[in-house]
Amino acid sequence: MTPKWRLIVFFIGAAGIVCLFALVRAPVLRLNEFRNRYAQQINTRTFAERNVTDAVSAVNFDYRGFDTIGEEFILFVSVLGSLVLLRMAEERKDEILLDALDRKRDVGPSDATRLWILAMIAPKLVFGVYIVTHGQLTPGGGFQGGVILATAALILYLGEGFAVFRDVLSHTAIEVGEAAGAGAFVLIGMLAWFWRRPFLTNILPLGKSHELTSGGTMALISIATGLEVAAGFILLLYAFLQENLTIEGEE
Repeated sequence: MTPKWRLIVFFIGAAGIVCLFALVRAPVLRLNEFRNRYAQQINTRTFAERNVTDAVSAVNFDYRGFDTIGEEFILFVSVLGSLVLLRMAEERKDEILLDALDRKRDVGPSDATRLWILAMIAPKLVFGVYIVTHGQLTPGGGFQGGVILATAALILYLGEGFAVFRDVLSHTAIEVGEAAGAGAFVLIGMLAWFWRRPFLTNILPLGKSHELTSGGTMALISIATGLEVAAGFILLLYAFLQENLTIEGEE
């Protein structure tokens, strides 16, 4: 495709996105005319029935929790499929990676850049944990916090390179973490069966509103989701970086 046609395709796509954005944004501008009955019911019932102040997390991890399991396992299966497609003989891959890393050893960020990047890892981790654990109180939760936690791994790679990234983040440990996060969501839902209640029924005390313990099982599900999402994105990052270096090493 020539540069001219690339620009034409780009502007057509951009015009379509602008139109869709305008259509979606139009109802938001008319807040007084908002008549979505489902949203009104959720906003009315969330605080009274679950003692949580974030309606989105209540929908994701309680009212519509069974659908959220499907969404989480879409990510789980996608990561698993990517790892299978990118996997090759590990002995051969290690040899190629060592050659590629040797050639890149003298190329890297400046000391100032490394210092700044490494200084940001701890705040990233703290902020990610905060978003995961406060999902029932403020906008956030396991999905958003998990992505933030995964970016800490990306920062480590940018500051120290792939060799340190691989040594610090054990591949096996991350795989176990992803599986544990996905499995924990299901196990929390199955706990209700011991009380002869439907799957994913909230069986823990709802706690006090505006506290971390509010919402019963919602906080636990958010933590499990955060673990699965963070581990899944780190695995994808590891696999893509490894594949890219392997290709460079073969060349």
